[in-house]
Formats: sequence, structure tokens, C-alpha cells
Amino acid sequence: MTTSDDSAPAVGRRHSTRARSIAHAVWSYVRRAPGTFVWLAILLITTTVLNQLSPELTREVLGNRSTNLHHLSEDPLHVLVASALWLPGEQTWYWSWIWYALLFNIFHVPAERWLGTLRWLAVVVIAHVGATYLSEGILSWEIHHGDAPAGDMFTLDVGVSYALAGVVAMLAYRIPRPWRFTYAAAVLIWYAIPLLFDQDFTDVGHFTAVLIGFACYPLALGRPGAGKLPGPDRLGRRASPRPRATRPRYGWSRARRD
Repeated sequence: MTTSDDSAPAVGRRHSTRARSIAHAVWSYVRRAPGTFVWLAILLITTTVLNQLSPELTREVLGNRSTNLHHLSEDPLHVLVASALWLPGEQTWYWSWIWYALLFNIFHVPAERWLGTLRWLAVVVIAHVGATYLSEGILSWEIHHGDAPAGDMFTLDVGVSYALAGVVAMLAYRIPRPWRFTYAAAVLIWYAIPLLFDQDFTDVGHFTAVLIGFACYPLALGRPGAGKLPGPDRLGRRASPRPRATRPRYGWSRARRD
């Protein structure tokens, strides 16, 4: 008969085994998308920092890392990198991080697993940089033509949404046909609707990032579901000739040619 003293170690071992299994499952999930979770960890740190600052100091910190026209003309590399490591917001910093953590798991994690970290990172960088320059370029054009105030050169523009929009679009190539076209149309409509009402430069940036994400199709070649890399015959090269069949060694089994 088992006493309570004897069953306690067994229960402890079961709990320990279960905890190790959960930890192993979590680690397996995280290590398959290392870039995404490193990025999320950095965002959590910067969000924690902002949560400790006053509103005035928060605006200063984010303003120094903003990809506005002023900073892009003076130190573009610094602000292009730094702006992607901070989240905009007011008094809801942690809620903002939780929201993006959810979106990262929905879109960035499957994209990084599918493309691989280097290709995924290429899409992130191209969408972030390309959408930033095009949207700020349009804003510059509006300022020079009097359609926007000169003070907009110093506007606040930080965050991860351009890169996210590009990856959202890129995932269309992961979806089998014909649902791929339905997904792509839904993405285009979702990001085009704000342009019909507000036409803010950030809305232009998001729509641009989506188009850039679709244009990154070559980075998906060779990945499951996207298409195959062109072989030698598709590149105009002559395929290697098929080897000739070996003749039988014995005359009684040799096929006679006329």
C-alpha cells in the first residue's frame, strides 16, 4: 500500500517532467524563428524604458530616433535602424508591445520559418527602408509645394509597421492557389482603405510596404509553395545528354541492328 509520503516524490517527478516538456516545446518554437524573437526582446526592453520616462522625455527619445526628413538628411543609417527598435504610443506601452507580439507570431514567425532568417530579414529591411524613403519623399514634395507645413520635416515616425506590412504581403506566396489571390486582394484592400480617407504619409508608407512585399517574390523562389528556381534548361542552357544504354555482353542476347 502506497503512503502519501511515497507518492509525493512521484508527483514531483511528474510535475518536473511536464515542466521540462513545456520548456522544450517553447524553446523549439522560439529557436525556429530566432530573428523574430530577438527583435521582440529588444522591443520589450525599449518599451520598458519608455514606460519609465516622462511624456516630455519620451517625445525627445523617440524624436531622436525618428525617420523624419531632417534625420534622414543628416544620419539616415542611424535612424533607419533605431526607429525599428521602438514602438510609438502614449500611456499604453505594454499593451502596444503585446499587440505587436501577437502580430509577430501570426506573420513574422511563419515567414521566417518559411523563408529562412536571412531571406526574411531581407524582406524586413527592404520594406522598412523602401517604404520610409518613398513616404518621406512624398512628404518632402508636399512641403516644397506648400501642401504640408515645413514643420513636418521633424514629424515623429518610428515603429515596425512598415516591415510588418511587407512581410504580410510576402506571405501571400506561401498560401496555395487559388486562396493566394484572395489573401493578396484582402491585404491590398486592408491597406488601401486608409488612403481613401486620410492620405497620411504613414498610410502611403504602409501601402508602399505592401507593394514592396509583393515585389520580393524572387526571395521566395525555391521555398515550399512559391515556385521553383529556374533550371539549366530554363536559363537557355543545353541539358546534359542522357547516357546511352549499355550493350549486352553476350551475342545471343544482343539486339541486331539493320
